[in-house]
Amino acid sequence: PLAPVERIMRRVSMGEGVDRISEAAVVELRDRLERIAEKIARRAAIYAKHAGRKTIHPEDVKLVELDF
Repeated sequence: PLAPVERIMRRVSMGEGVDRISEAAVVELRDRLERIAEKIARRAAIYAKHAGRKTIHPEDVKLVELDF
């Protein structure tokens, strides 16, 4: 969905004095965020497996943040 990404972009850009955002820019950010989320999920799954679990826990996701 584009709406949440557009809301974030509008909120941030207003503080920077930018009035308009192209739909293509919103789509591009959404696509990039999706790829980042996939990488985070993949690493979190590796951490869960390493811990002997089949369930990803919040701490697995938090550990991934340290990798960035």
